[in-house]
Amino acid sequence: HADGRLQILCRSQESRIVTSFSDDGGVTWTEMAPTTLPNPNSGIDAVTLEDGRHLLIYNHTQRNSGTPSGRSLLNLAVSQDGNTWQAALVLENDRGEYSYPAIIQTSDGLVHMTYTWRRERVKHVVIDPAALVPVPFEDGGWPGLPEAGVE
Repeated sequence: HADGRLQILCRSQESRIVTSFSDDGGVTWTEMAPTTLPNPNSGIDAVTLEDGRHLLIYNHTQRNSGTPSGRSLLNLAVSQDGNTWQAALVLENDRGEYSYPAIIQTSDGLVHMTYTWRRERVKHVVIDPAALVPVPFEDGGWPGLPEAGVE
């Protein structure tokens, strides 16, 4: 973060992404605390952009949403402060499993994301983060989609 704090976002078995902060370069950390973001204990990844915003790629669901693992919805969220998140992009919303995401920003400013697509191949998506238009979540659900975790 701009103030020097470090933040970690982690998957958990509590159906939520959890977070912790360090004010001393990672020597000590705050107790893990749940975020408002649902997650079926699946892999996540985040990046801090050159402009200071944070992007998170993850499965925005708490439970089965078409697969035994609940990984049929893959999303991108954006935050200014690492605490308050907004919906930015639906990457996948079809039956199938979308998992093990990774995200980076390259020197040209573009954001590259990779993830397992339907357990068949690795998909690579490139976006311009300047084109993202964040939208507030609707009672925990992704805007325009059913409530989080509900088919």
